[in-house]
Amino acid sequence: MKATWLLSILLTAASLRAAVKYEKVEYKAGDTVCEGLLVYDDMFQGKRSAVLIAHQWKGLTDYEKQRAEMLALRGQVALCADVYGKGVRADNPKDAAALATKYKNDRPLLRVRINAALDYLRKHERVNPELIGAIGYCFGGTTVLELARSGADIRGVVSFHGGLSSPTPTDAKNIKAKVLVCHGADDPFVPQRKCWRFRKRCATRKWTGSSCPMAIACIPSPTGTRARTTPRARPTTRTRMCVHGAR
Repeated sequence: MKATWLLSILLTAASLRAAVKYEKVEYKAGDTVCEGLLVYDDMFQGKRSAVLIAHQWKGLTDYEKQRAEMLALRGQVALCADVYGKGVRADNPKDAAALATKYKNDRPLLRVRINAALDYLRKHERVNPELIGAIGYCFGGTTVLELARSGADIRGVVSFHGGLSSPTPTDAKNIKAKVLVCHGADDPFVPQRKCWRFRKRCATRKWTGSSCPMAIACIPSPTGTRARTTPRARPTTRTRMCVHGAR
């Protein structure tokens, strides 16, 4: 009897896990075909909240897929965006840096690419277009901040270890979304003076910051926060509040 009960539990858990669907989707940004990954749990019916995930500098990888799966199990629809275009990925730091630099030096193009993903997600049949947020890691953090600066009408954006500078800082006036910046206090690439400059520019906007003490990068991982930080430096709850909390 005990063995039967345990088997039933395991089979139930497996069936729940199998309910998560992964769909490669194509959408266009201008003339460029992009290939994203749509992830959702089909156990949840009707339109629901959604999260747009912007990838780090190598392009769409298993890390973004893992994050999307976690969101799907919470009942949300997640779209891993493709900023670089279909089939364009980097498998080493040199190529990744070249790709990321291209878009950091062309912010209008970066905005076009991420807004194209947002448009696809907003029109999806499973998505409530009024309940969309965006999160991004490293290069993706820069990307979602540019999404906010473009004036995207979404609930909130969360940048993890993203670049904060902008060639057009006055574009902060376009921000409609709430903004949460999760940043490593010891990050040598974006020192505290740049954080304070960013904060000053966003002073009249709906934004907040989260500094991870003793951390180089403030990026969530299944076992805590990556890169030399303390167990209490976990911005998960604040992320949920920013992305889907009340405006």
